[in-house]
Amino acid sequence: MDNKKKVAVPLVCHGHSRPVVDLFYSPVTPDGFFLISASKDSSPMLRNGETGDWIGTFEGHKGAVWSCCLDTNALRAATASADFSAKVWDALSGDVLHAFEHKHIVRACAFSEDTHLLLTGGVEKVIRIYDLNRPDAPPREVDKSPGSVRTAAWLHSDQTILSSCTDMGGVRLWDVRTGKIVQTLETKSSVTSSEVSQDGRYITTADGSTVKFWDANYFGLVKSYNMPCTVESASLEPKFGNKFIAGGEDMWVHVFDFHTGEEIACNKGHHGPVHCLRFSPGGESYASGSEDGTIRIWQTGPLTPDEAEANGSVGKVKVPAEEVSHKFEGFHITEEGKAKEKEEAAVNE
Repeated sequence: MDNKKKVAVPLVCHGHSRPVVDLFYSPVTPDGFFLISASKDSSPMLRNGETGDWIGTFEGHKGAVWSCCLDTNALRAATASADFSAKVWDALSGDVLHAFEHKHIVRACAFSEDTHLLLTGGVEKVIRIYDLNRPDAPPREVDKSPGSVRTAAWLHSDQTILSSCTDMGGVRLWDVRTGKIVQTLETKSSVTSSEVSQDGRYITTADGSTVKFWDANYFGLVKSYNMPCTVESASLEPKFGNKFIAGGEDMWVHVFDFHTGEEIACNKGHHGPVHCLRFSPGGESYASGSEDGTIRIWQTGPLTPDEAEANGSVGKVKVPAEEVSHKFEGFHITEEGKAKEKEEAAVNE
């Protein structure tokens, strides 16, 4: 019983007034790591990735925000919105740096690994690459997407783009140099979540009935597991690669063994379908975003003896929350708001 309880009490992050539809963790930076969330309430939020403490809200979109991301150093954020725009923000001040107008809803955005480029896609069925060093220059467009773009990501050190569509199965890969589709990873249904693993080895996809893992270099299917419910999102544990999480319609966050597909834990707490799931960069926790408007941060649970040995100092707080907050002073921050959030989290526990 104790063990179960330890695994299943999440940090509950309130703040969004509508469903949370995308989550993105930054890599570990000298100031710790960060979590950004996109919501239909049009106000993306930045948090301390470890504690879940709210740092700031990016204000300026006039419609649902479908996608969000941070650059490698967590100094800039990007968002894709139903207001027909993608925006790039200063993640320290919350100011808009660039606003890129589109002709229809923008569903996906992603910074290149080198942070110089921004990828966008949406209902227009066009994948665009903006050069952030020349934001006024027209974007480059790669070969037309066969359908409305749902997800987009970079891989192979920014040499390849992957994207899935809302209205058809499969993940397409474009060679950035030629702008042509070079490969399609076939799935029965539309891929609602795609993730390139931290080590660049795997592409993780969720297509409703299955979670699949593909070899990111040779594009072969490595694993495919049928899910107990319709899932919308999946994420692979980044450190040991031995487990993955998936969530969707049944409102639960399921944890599976990567090698066997066996369910090893099931976290209950959300009051609506789970739309997005991501592991933190060190794998010690993972976040879920739901129709219920909350983000829940779950601890991965006790490490196996082998993992503990490989991990060394597990669970140590790298950077005190105060230090992180201090860095973001003056960015819509209110101690009062923080205290209230802590109180609410305590009540929810």
